[in-house]
Amino acid sequence: MKATKIAILIGALGLSASAFATDGYFSHGYGMKSKGMAGVGIALPQDALAAATNPAGMVMIGDRLDLGLDYFRPVRDAEITGNGAGLNGSYDGNGKRDFLIPEFGYNKMLGWDMAVGVSVYGNGGMNTKYNTNPFGAFGATNPGGVNLEQLFIAPTFAMKLNKTNAVGVSLVYGYQRFSATGLEPFANALYSANPNNMTNKGTDKTNGWGVRIGWTGQVSDSVTLGATYASKIKGTFSSYSGLFAGGGSFDIPENYGVGIAVKATPALTIAADIRQINYGKVKAIADPLANLATGNAFGTSNGPGFGWRNMTVYKLGASYEYSKDLTLRAGYGFGRQPIPTSETLFNILAPGVVENTGTLGATWTLANKNELTVAYMHAFKKTVNGSGSIPPGAPPGGFGGGEANIRMYEDSLGIAYGIKF
Repeated sequence: MKATKIAILIGALGLSASAFATDGYFSHGYGMKSKGMAGVGIALPQDALAAATNPAGMVMIGDRLDLGLDYFRPVRDAEITGNGAGLNGSYDGNGKRDFLIPEFGYNKMLGWDMAVGVSVYGNGGMNTKYNTNPFGAFGATNPGGVNLEQLFIAPTFAMKLNKTNAVGVSLVYGYQRFSATGLEPFANALYSANPNNMTNKGTDKTNGWGVRIGWTGQVSDSVTLGATYASKIKGTFSSYSGLFAGGGSFDIPENYGVGIAVKATPALTIAADIRQINYGKVKAIADPLANLATGNAFGTSNGPGFGWRNMTVYKLGASYEYSKDLTLRAGYGFGRQPIPTSETLFNILAPGVVENTGTLGATWTLANKNELTVAYMHAFKKTVNGSGSIPPGAPPGGFGGGEANIRMYEDSLGIAYGIKF
């Protein structure tokens, strides 16, 4: 099967795979080798998914094809206490908790100094399904929740400027799908600029284009540096123009980072990345719920969002060549979660609060020189207790007071097969 046909197939499969990712709503890594090292890869390309982290790395990996599948299991729940409007209770958001996320990468060298390829992967997403709706006391129906899916297809060109420096660029096609259910209490003229496009509108779709650029440079025999930048990708969910600020606008935020890889010994490589995700520059994600009390209804230019702030993520990974046929990996990632304690009420729908992740991985080189890679990730449980999270008083400015507390942890287990040409 030709690589282009495989890319189309993996892309189609990816549309049915929603997820709740670990760096806010972004994935903790791309490519199974990177995932086994907490997602590091800006200065350490290892397979044909390298372009998802830094497109310059594609000229370092040779001719290869990689196919992977990740089983992802997030566990999320919420609690409301001290509320005077009947919302008190514990709520389980795991109406769906098992997800399969495919990935695909293909790379072709054009001589020693240039490469072209394509990477197909799930950028991230968010999913909750509360079979008992936390807003039920306000007249909401069951189930309540949201589902966001983001698929990226990134054709890439990379070239070596000399023997130690390389640059690359990916033209990134971003495809998004979104649905929301059970938000009827907000689907009226008191709260929304377009009540008919607030909730229960099925799955809406949007797509847009962006660019990712990158550089890698070997500064000594043992040290490689890297840097990358990805632009914002614009999108609009017109069926939810009464929910998201700006008439349904929902952009994928810009992100950028730097990395280092150190060959500590002939067998041991240690790598680290720092990544910035600018959630705070996307109004649908960043605007606070308090905007509602100042006359900015859902769907208006300054309408309420999820109140997320920017997120800086730190990743550290190690790769150890145990033998010529077996490489072992481990990693740890940390980033302050993006949801302020004042914004936990609306984020019952999107509790992306995990901060600490640990990973393990391994690659076996088979007799035919192809590779079998596995990776495991655990995102440790994190609870964010609300503080001033539910406005007191009556609508439209208040929701009965009290606090909303949100929790989540995650596990994933993936496998990939790499073919060297």
